[in-house]
Amino acid sequence: MNENRLGILQWAIVAVFLLLLSAFWRLQILRPDYYNRLAEQNYLKNLPITAPRGRLLDRDGQVLVDNYPSFSIIGQWDYRKQLIEHLPAIAAGFGIDAQILLARLESAEIRSPYAPIVLRENATREEIAFVEAHRREFPELDLISVPRRLYHPDGFAAHLLGYVGEISEQDLDRAEWALLRPGSMVGKSGLERQYDVSLRGQDGARRVVVDNLGREAAVLDEQLPTPGTDLRLTIDADLQAVAEAAFQGDDGALVALDPRTGEVLALVSRPAFDPNQFVKGISHEQWDGLVNNPSHPMMNRAIQAQLAPGSVYKILTATAALEVGTLDAGTTYYCPGSANFYGRNFKCWETRGHGRVQIHRAIVQSCDVFFYNVGKELGIDRIAEFSSQFGLGRRTGIDLPNEQPGTLPSPEWKEKMLRQKWYPGETISVAIGQGALTVTPLQVAYSVGGIASGGNFARPHLVFPKHSGAALTPASQMERTQVALSDETVTIVTDALYGVVNEGGTGARARVAGLDIGGKTGTAQVASTQFVRASSGSEADLRDNAWFVGLAPRRNPEIVVAVLYQSGEHGSLAAPLARDVIKAYFDKKKGIPLPQRFAEQLQQEPKVATAPPLIPSEG
Repeated sequence: MNENRLGILQWAIVAVFLLLLSAFWRLQILRPDYYNRLAEQNYLKNLPITAPRGRLLDRDGQVLVDNYPSFSIIGQWDYRKQLIEHLPAIAAGFGIDAQILLARLESAEIRSPYAPIVLRENATREEIAFVEAHRREFPELDLISVPRRLYHPDGFAAHLLGYVGEISEQDLDRAEWALLRPGSMVGKSGLERQYDVSLRGQDGARRVVVDNLGREAAVLDEQLPTPGTDLRLTIDADLQAVAEAAFQGDDGALVALDPRTGEVLALVSRPAFDPNQFVKGISHEQWDGLVNNPSHPMMNRAIQAQLAPGSVYKILTATAALEVGTLDAGTTYYCPGSANFYGRNFKCWETRGHGRVQIHRAIVQSCDVFFYNVGKELGIDRIAEFSSQFGLGRRTGIDLPNEQPGTLPSPEWKEKMLRQKWYPGETISVAIGQGALTVTPLQVAYSVGGIASGGNFARPHLVFPKHSGAALTPASQMERTQVALSDETVTIVTDALYGVVNEGGTGARARVAGLDIGGKTGTAQVASTQFVRASSGSEADLRDNAWFVGLAPRRNPEIVVAVLYQSGEHGSLAAPLARDVIKAYFDKKKGIPLPQRFAEQLQQEPKVATAPPLIPSEG
């Protein structure tokens, strides 16, 4: 009997030993990583450290885009089972649909397995308080400090600076963003998009020991983030403020650049949007309100509005004709108020006519009939050839995304696009900047600035290029195109531009005593008068667009300003906008401060998208 009991005991001991051996095998040999993670998650957590995004500074070092501290709520991947179980309660605590959080989890499982999952960016005080109050119930939740973008209010320089937003599923499929995790913030438009890689930096991470309530007790190891690179822009914040204030609620665009180097000094598109809306996560209603707005506030009119330039284009027509030799300083044409070409009557804006005029007066008074004749003699092929050399019909190459090329009509273009032949009467319209011809405000500034600079066309850019570390690339080494123009041509054209402003011409409102300012007005027809009257739409939407391009000094200018004043009707109304920017440029060189109405715009404090949340307590 005792021997039987002893045998049973021995077998029981063997069984226990085998069970222990089996458990040891599973823990140490079969799935050690899995069980180590289960053990470590009770006291170890991996927390990302978001790199601060590089700031955007103007040419004088003034901060245009900065960062402010915020908090994001993340879910730990090691707690995935608990996270899914608690998802409805967590969503209720955040006041959002649980399906939104579930979609984030599913995306993270595919894109970034084992990495922390960003559940809420730019968390509100209420959301932070919820996490702090439920640490024991939801150990899978953590708070991390994240620097968020801070922009100036009222859409100041919004189109050139751009905005950042949460990376989308479509963005994650792009090669440049394939290594980022869901929830990352990336540049979506403007310079934020163009220089996203440099601005974004490299995130860090730290591994910490936590207590039974999930609170940090000690740091085991830490990899510090690499901050994004600050970018120094060519933009002058003072000139930008003057340009922004000029529109006062009107639609249009303004580009000011230094044609000697291609440095863009100001770039405005109105109406604008508030980039701060995107930092906190824009709602569907807000987004629909922007994209469906008939004024198109998301469009950067400075580089995307493709419109007929009107009489501003006469500068290019005159330059081409002078170079070819079909026109010289003594050539005259008679303007009775209209002229017949190819069986069609073409009117001059001055119905009484200008009489007999030569090139100087024709530009000063913007005589249409004179340029009808110049265009007829020049021909569409040579008009298109020179206009292409001057930068029309193609992108300038500015460092902004989604620049549009405009349209440079020619017989080849019409055959390719419309499968139709070119009619001679179309050349007459193109010669004065109408017809199928379309340009952007940037192209106008680039082309006129290059002509006045003797054929020197420097590629427009918004960020100072670097060479050998921090040293700036000399102007002589920047990308540029040289077009052979005679000194006589440049002199005739620029003297006429001076006359437009200072000799009783159409741009007299751009005159500033003591400054050598030249310019050219343009009024571009949007629709015929008959169409306006017959249209059931708003007559204001069909009013002519006003253009003005101004420069100073008249030859080898330091600054050229192109203005598009949509529905402005007369180019003379656009002239004061350019005048204010040019005057501010030269006043600043003399040390004269901005007028108060402009300075106030720069003195406004940037608005935080949502109030920065309280720092979580340690208790």
